[in-house]
Amino acid sequence: MKNSFWIAGTPEPGNEVLFRGSFHLARASRLRLFMVGASWYQGWIDGRWLLEGPFRYPLEAPEFQVEEIDLPTGDHVLALHARHDGVDTRMLKATAPYLCVRLLDNECEVPIAWKGAPLARQSSTVSWLPAPALRRINPQLGWSDHRDTRLEPEHWRETAFDDSAWNEPITGVSNLSEPVPAKLSPVQCFPHEFTPLAEGPLATTFGLPNDEPAYTFFVRDRICQSLPAQGRWYLYDLGRVRLGRPSITLEAPAGTLIEMASAEALTGGQVSPVINTSTGPSCNLDRFVARGGRQTFTPLVPKGGRFLEVHVLGTGSETCPVEAKYLERCYHGPTEAYFACGDTLLEKIWVAGAETHRACTEDALTDNPTRERGQWTGDAAATGIGNSAVLFHDQLLCRRALVQAALCAREDGMVAAVCPGGCFHMSTYAFLWVVAVRNYHRDTGDRSLLEELWPAAVRNIAALEPFLGAEGLRNEAGQIFIDWGYLIEEPTDTATNILLLHALREMSSWAVEIGQDGAPYHTHAASLEAILRARLQDKLTSGAWSAVGYHSAALALMLGLIEDEEACLDHLAAHLLDCFPNNPEAPRNESPLDFNARLITPYFAHFVFPLFIERGRTDFVLEQYRKCWGWLLEDGRTTLPEVFDTRWSHCHQWSGCPTWQMSRYLLGLRPRLDIAPDTFEFCLAPGSLKGARGRLPHPAGGWIDIQWQQKDGTIEYLCRADAMVLIRQPDGTSRKIEPERALVPLPGLDSATCAI
Repeated sequence: MKNSFWIAGTPEPGNEVLFRGSFHLARASRLRLFMVGASWYQGWIDGRWLLEGPFRYPLEAPEFQVEEIDLPTGDHVLALHARHDGVDTRMLKATAPYLCVRLLDNECEVPIAWKGAPLARQSSTVSWLPAPALRRINPQLGWSDHRDTRLEPEHWRETAFDDSAWNEPITGVSNLSEPVPAKLSPVQCFPHEFTPLAEGPLATTFGLPNDEPAYTFFVRDRICQSLPAQGRWYLYDLGRVRLGRPSITLEAPAGTLIEMASAEALTGGQVSPVINTSTGPSCNLDRFVARGGRQTFTPLVPKGGRFLEVHVLGTGSETCPVEAKYLERCYHGPTEAYFACGDTLLEKIWVAGAETHRACTEDALTDNPTRERGQWTGDAAATGIGNSAVLFHDQLLCRRALVQAALCAREDGMVAAVCPGGCFHMSTYAFLWVVAVRNYHRDTGDRSLLEELWPAAVRNIAALEPFLGAEGLRNEAGQIFIDWGYLIEEPTDTATNILLLHALREMSSWAVEIGQDGAPYHTHAASLEAILRARLQDKLTSGAWSAVGYHSAALALMLGLIEDEEACLDHLAAHLLDCFPNNPEAPRNESPLDFNARLITPYFAHFVFPLFIERGRTDFVLEQYRKCWGWLLEDGRTTLPEVFDTRWSHCHQWSGCPTWQMSRYLLGLRPRLDIAPDTFEFCLAPGSLKGARGRLPHPAGGWIDIQWQQKDGTIEYLCRADAMVLIRQPDGTSRKIEPERALVPLPGLDSATCAI
């Protein structure tokens, strides 16, 4: 990588470096900045914060993040604060440290003169104690800040700073291939100002400088009835779980200790910096030592949480923060889409799903913003794509997830289940990937993705050939995940094979769409379908629906493998009602290691609930939303927890299926841009709701406004759009809605027609 650079020396994991890049402009210009690195960095232009990154990428295919900057004539400085992680994270695999920066004025390269200096680590103030050790946020993420700002050069980001003592970095330090621009818009920074929710005196109760910081933080005395106060604590509520960085401005004496910790929920009224289900030690906390005077403390790396607790310890540290901000990292701004039906709880659930999805967007559509920030293929392929399509015009995060899963495929071709950092592979998510590519095409009309990913899709299915037999796909093809609590059948799992059948059917139609030979996939699907029909019949004969099981029954019904659909729906409904939170006495999903048939999750409802809605049982689903998702939002929660238990993440995008389902089925339009531009299927399934109104993004731009009312078996359905909409109606006719007109009625609708 010819433009890569770093300072001399042998880097240790967690080391940080400051860089200044000076350049001159002979005229005012709009520049394009291209930047990528091995680990996390932040950048400032002429002292003004500009960006953070990098965008995640496979090491085999580095990608620039691209920003546009308007600058006047004269001298300028690009200041960078970079860290060498030196460990695998969910975002990136470990590689040698580097930064790569290009600055273009039109297509002309702007030369940059770089200087760099290592950032000194904090040393112990006691000679016989070792320096405080760095801590990782958890085993999936990088390092917490542990900085003595007295050792950092002041005003180093400003243009006038004297960097003559700094060294020129070494160039060409990375052997990775040349980066290309990422097909992604810039990730945004949303500042929020907050006042303390609560505050009080503070005293230490445990710990030397090198003791466990998360524990030391949590056990401090926040009442000080018997201990003399040594400082103050401040608790902030960010309103919902967010990914970002606190920015706290204080007037503090030199040597004052400032610690900031985040959590998704309070423990006994305070923040615990320990992240649940982290698979190892965690420290969701940053530590600073003050230089002295007025100073703003902002961590380098964003972290997730809803509640922020700040501890200020040291002589004279009674002063309140002068200013408290939170700099949220998020790809999407607030959506203009909405849903309203007169049921306050349903509307609250819709909003929670939308905000949960948004909280999990940065340079990728992630599972959650706190524990992992992982780009999971199955999460994106299910609820992720569904919610993105009803909330936003920009679908590039979903596209990126599908492309990177292919780039990070296993040696035999199976696409990745999570990537690009800490990759591993699961057969079931590889099947969902195929379906997701097809659904992305239906939602967006982006045929180029079908062409781009077809070779990867062929290799993905070919990877299964060594594991196919008379009973279908054997389990050793790859790790299986159907749902939390699911017990895998040996040696060939029924639900896994149903998902394979789904993928094969989609491969057959995908091939036809782009002029490839789909016959092998059609033949394979027919053979597997016969195997599965026989297996399902044997199970029903030997043990009725309980032998088939909740997950296999739902997936089989979804693919048309069930003859008695009403009996299957009755079984699914009975199972749901027998599980927590419908049945308070049922087992709780307290751990990923629990395997129990009486567990249900928000995730799998993505597959199950449309089966009821599309067969005239919308009211059952609405009651499930109220009961189960209403439980998720108890105790003031504003984002959706991962499972029906509060000991997991409190913000997980795969739990948000009610948002896309209400937007689709209770507003009544499903995009089918794979058929033709501006084409939508009419899919209203109102149940006993008397009416609803809302807004959907039109893939061509602008919005579609919908409102309907139901009275005496007749539905008045009105639609207005900013771009042309062609609605394929249930009776086979089509209705064209011209853009920028008043609400237009669709005639001839009644409750029976709209039961899908």
